[in-house]
Amino acid sequence: MTAKQHMPEGSLQDFRVGHGFDTHRFSEDVTKKLILGGVRFDSGPGLVGHSDADALVHAVIDALLSCAGLGDIGAMFPETDEAWAGANSMDLLAKAIARLNQEGWVVVNVDCTVVTEAPRIAPRRQEIEELLSEAVGAPVMVKGKRAEGLGALGRCEGLACWAVALITRQRS
Repeated sequence: MTAKQHMPEGSLQDFRVGHGFDTHRFSEDVTKKLILGGVRFDSGPGLVGHSDADALVHAVIDALLSCAGLGDIGAMFPETDEAWAGANSMDLLAKAIARLNQEGWVVVNVDCTVVTEAPRIAPRRQEIEELLSEAVGAPVMVKGKRAEGLGALGRCEGLACWAVALITRQRS
């Protein structure tokens, strides 16, 4: 017998967990602004990337696509496709959510961690959480952590973001 045969209808088989990760280095272009979770930070350099380089949103997209078995951000929005050059990552997130919904999934929640020495996430955390929660249609929690001076992240060469998402089948 398979695990599916042992599980009653409406049980845990209707839930999936996915993990996402993204990292970007800081730009040397002082005019490029940093965007994290759809929120623009006026202090510090922006990030280098094919789209707007919003590493937090990219990690969320990866986690959500992974849950649903839909690949990752690179498969859905390849950086080799000029259509995505300079794209607003919040627009990419909306497309990923639409694809999840099309496949019969809804988001239950998303938990994120941003590791960076600067900028400080805490002063903007509520704003980021509200924007991302609205975009995914479910609660999103964001935590800022420091690398405490260790490695490339500790030397302020870039930042890294992790996201874990839980999705469930839509009820008809």
